Amino acid sequence: MASAKILAEKQKTIDEIKSCVDSAASVVLFDYRGMTDGETKELRRALKQSGSDYKVYKNTLMARAFADLNIDLSAGLTGPSALAYSSDQIAPIKTLSDFAKKHPSLVLKVGIVDGAYADEAKLKEYATIPSRDGLLTMLAGGMIGLVKDLSICLDLYSQQKEN
Repeated sequence: MASAKILAEKQKTIDEIKSCVDSAASVVLFDYRGMTDGETKELRRALKQSGSDYKVYKNTLMARAFADLNIDLSAGLTGPSALAYSSDQIAPIKTLSDFAKKHPSLVLKVGIVDGAYADEAKLKEYATIPSRDGLLTMLAGGMIGLVKDLSICLDLYSQQKEN
């Protein structure tokens, strides 16, 4: 049996995983096999820029943390797995997906987005959603178009009343 010191360190790691998952709006497990050291540094930089982060834990420790949180991500805990998380729902998914296009050795497995389970297909679907800023820009553009159309209509109406 493991010593009390080793068990305490493992419990500390499990608690760290639980706090990361609890505070995150999205959590993604991905396979990083085959990535070079330079590529992992590039990935970490890209995730930091999007307000995300990732860590590599043992699958058994992640399984225990997920079990404590009543989350079933066992499908993603085969082979080497890394855990990406963020307070933004889409940011880590988009960053990982974009990175995977350039580096095919990175493979998205499963995730949790706003408390809902997301398999690989769902993660690919989420990756196509524009960013929050992009969505706000689209909304603003649509609203400006409505105001522009209204002003044109009012101008035409006022010209008609003058005649």
